[in-house]
This record gives sequence, C-alpha cells and structure tokens, in this order.
Amino acid sequence: MSISEQAAGPGWKTFLVEHYWPGVTADEFGAAADSVRTSAEALEREGTHVRFLHSTLVPQDEAGFCVLAAESQTLVEEAYARAGVTFERIVESVEPSVRRREEDP
Repeated sequence: MSISEQAAGPGWKTFLVEHYWPGVTADEFGAAADSVRTSAEALEREGTHVRFLHSTLVPQDEAGFCVLAAESQTLVEEAYARAGVTFERIVESVEPSVRRREEDP
C-alpha cells in the first residue's frame, strides 16, 4: 500500500511539487507550505480529494518539495492557485510505505 493510499484513499495518486527559490529561508518555505496545506484542507472540506502530506526544504540547493495526494494533478494545481504559491513543476510520484523487517529491533 502506498503512502497516498494510507493517508487518503485507494485511487489517489501522489504528486511531488518542485520549488526553486534562491535565497528562501526555512521560515519562508514553511509559511508557503502551510498556505498550501491550508488551501488543500479547504478544498477537502468542499468535497474534493486532495491532501497535503509533507514538505522538505533543501537549503543548499535552494529547493523545496511538497508532496500531496490527490485524485488528479488539477486538484494539486488548484490548491496552489488558491494559496498563491508558485512552483516550477508537478510530477506524479511514488511513495511506497516503509516496512520494517520483523528481525529489526
């Protein structure tokens, strides 16, 4: 089972959203990610199937990445449009769940 299926539901896809923001700080990226999360939550309350899963900032590369689960890329684009946050591209991605081996402590 993928992370999108665990967090959202069967049939949902996972999308990686790429941001390249020279000079972005952790606080700035965090605020942008929070805006997208809030927008996705509003869309979900309206009955659409989109959910913000997590974000990661790579300061050395001035790059940030957000991962959302949704039934379509269009819903991810709508969440970003409502949040007023720009991005470079959205790509469908795979986030398999991490399973521990039984012999691991």
